[in-house]
Amino acid sequence: MGDVTIEAGTGTALNETLEALLNSHAEDAGLPFVVDNFYWKATESSGDVIGGLSAKTMLGWLYVELLALAPNARGSGVGAKLLERAEAHARDLGLAGVYLDTYEFQAPGFYAKCGYTEIGRLPAADGAPQRIWYAKPLA
Repeated sequence: MGDVTIEAGTGTALNETLEALLNSHAEDAGLPFVVDNFYWKATESSGDVIGGLSAKTMLGWLYVELLALAPNARGSGVGAKLLERAEAHARDLGLAGVYLDTYEFQAPGFYAKCGYTEIGRLPAADGAPQRIWYAKPLA
């Protein structure tokens, strides 16, 4: 292999290269690593964005990458509606389910209330908060 140099890369182009490498490896195992990105936003009647959800599909699951709400939208049911929309999309695609993560100070109770089951934790360490993963298989 020779000398190897490690240096900073650029976002989108490098990410596409990495996804292609992962897809090639996954195809060898019969599991294509196809990544498709999806976005949904929640707006008020004024047109103001009060929240949204970004997700991607990988290996038969939908991963909720980001779910965020404006402070005035929290506790209003908007977050649950965004999750329901993502779950419906996953069902339409025939995916196995939805998974996501949150931090201990964010919304673990919310995800449990929405039917998600905890599947793992990254412990709090050196001032970094605990990260919690959840999944919801779709039958």
